[in-house]
Amino acid sequence: MKPSLTDTLCTRCGLCCDGSLFADVELASGGEASALEVMGLEIEDDDDDGGGLLVQPCGALKGTRCSIYPHRPDCCRTFKCRLLQEAERGMVEVERAKEKIAQALRRIERVKELVVQLGTGAERLPLKEHCLEALALSEAAAAGPAVKRKRAELQAAMTSVERLLQAAFLGG
Repeated sequence: MKPSLTDTLCTRCGLCCDGSLFADVELASGGEASALEVMGLEIEDDDDDGGGLLVQPCGALKGTRCSIYPHRPDCCRTFKCRLLQEAERGMVEVERAKEKIAQALRRIERVKELVVQLGTGAERLPLKEHCLEALALSEAAAAGPAVKRKRAELQAAMTSVERLLQAAFLGG
């Protein structure tokens, strides 16, 4: 039996769960939020009287796979990134989609390396927030030329990541 595109692509990616694409995920109901909390996942109250927000990176993500896959929320069941949709329609070859995923993961890894080099690293924050925090902290410190170069490199790297994620995974 041929593996599904989800098995082929999503299990090597995880960007929709690791805080790279989203800062949080809107849950459908309070019951869904409660069930996820029971599983140990971090849920924030939703100001819009919804079911709450599943904080990203998701605590259920192990590597690039969901450890609660059969019990994942509705929003996770229905989400398909642009790359997966295009692969399903035959607009993008599977090998090309794998290359895009690998490219995104490399760029994200570089951003994370730069964040650590600027002195922040262990926080469980979505990628963009983590990057902004590193930039703010490094700006607040008396920054010499080396730190200023790292900050510029981080800003450029994050811009590159955001453009790639928007174009390949989010659309538009």
